[in-house]
Amino acid sequence: MPNPPYAVEPTTFRFAGLAALAGRSALGGQREVALAAYLVARLAEDTLPDRGVSQPVRLERAVHAKNWLATLALPAALRAGLAKLVEASGGEPSAAAAAATELTRLATGFLDARARAELEQLIAALQACSDINA
Repeated sequence: MPNPPYAVEPTTFRFAGLAALAGRSALGGQREVALAAYLVARLAEDTLPDRGVSQPVRLERAVHAKNWLATLALPAALRAGLAKLVEASGGEPSAAAAAATELTRLATGFLDARARAELEQLIAALQACSDINA
């Protein structure tokens, strides 16, 4: 049955697996990692040209994201991987792809299969964009 003409189009939710993992995890540990991964994944996705987010805006957002990440209790290695992806989000998709690959490897023990799959899909999209622009 088609939607009535006054119906609102359904919205898509980026990285629903990461958000769901954060929502069902207990406070601390896995929840903070999932929230941080969700944030940096959204920032990294915005390096794609079709997202329409300019580099100056991405750089400003990266500064604020670093400040927010500093407030979380995260394992040191994971904190470094998250920070690297935040920094890469101000640049090109190829840098974001490399940083996201490293983060996915570091966060494997904290993320479920659906969250890891979303990060892997993000990496593939970033790499595809890099290949097109090369």
